[in-house]
Amino acid sequence: MKNKNLEAKYGSSDSPLMIGDIEIPCYVLEDGKRVIVQRGLFKALGINYGGTTNKELKEFGGAARLVAFMDNNSIFNANNSAELNEIKLLLKSPIKFELNGVIHFGYEATLLQEITKSISKAYLKGTLPARNNEIGRNAEILYDAFAKVGIIALVDEATGYQEVREKTALKEFLAQFLKDEKGKWVQTYDDSFFEAIFRMKGWNWSIANKGKKPQVVGHYINNYVYSRLAPQILIELRKLNPKDEKGNRKGKFTQWIEPNFGHPKLKEHLAVLTALAKASGHNWKNWERMVERALPKFGSDGSQSPELPFDEVD
Repeated sequence: MKNKNLEAKYGSSDSPLMIGDIEIPCYVLEDGKRVIVQRGLFKALGINYGGTTNKELKEFGGAARLVAFMDNNSIFNANNSAELNEIKLLLKSPIKFELNGVIHFGYEATLLQEITKSISKAYLKGTLPARNNEIGRNAEILYDAFAKVGIIALVDEATGYQEVREKTALKEFLAQFLKDEKGKWVQTYDDSFFEAIFRMKGWNWSIANKGKKPQVVGHYINNYVYSRLAPQILIELRKLNPKDEKGNRKGKFTQWIEPNFGHPKLKEHLAVLTALAKASGHNWKNWERMVERALPKFGSDGSQSPELPFDEVD
């Protein structure tokens, strides 16, 4: 049975990765691989792709040209022969994929990052012949961009996969953090967290020991805990544990939090809030600003509020 080629699921020829004036066609395949189109890789560097009578160059096109270029210009020294051999193998074994029924060949994006790194170093050291300065400059421009952001992030942004990736990651996190059915109540909130709130607000701590926490504490928990743990945690908890006609919920939010993954995450968050209370000198205004800076609130769309600058804390 003939193996089916992987399909490009994200990206198009109309939305290449742009680094300055350099265009690099890129896609995300159905298995999650980020690929650079073969011809696009060589064009980005400024290396001719084909048109040769040499058997090896004709067979492997620009791939062999790139290998020959690195070999002839001592891009890799003798100590890195294993690295060169690995790149040779990867270049001569491109990934075959389909886009709208058309076959394309490409390489994982991280390979381009490694190649540009090596050529850029040689160019900056002045070891490239003058005739190859354009290739060196292109490699430097590309590697500088990759070093600042990362080739995977750039490809994800260019192809539109960034939003899909974030939604998938959030879905997986929520699946781990929450559970579909109400569970047994287990104490998750340590007294030290509530003690810190009472101390900062100047309330009498003894009333809490009688189970009489002020109603506003519930709003504080929603604001400073569930709204800052991760995107949509509070939204999902309200769906799982809705209010009845009398305005009461059928259980505590913690009963819908997965005990082996969710509860530890919740406790870590509470520990940070308690530590910030101590660091603020138990000053409510300073604590709020520290929390806003360290743990920005997530909006309903999953975005976080911008962090406060340091000079806004008293």
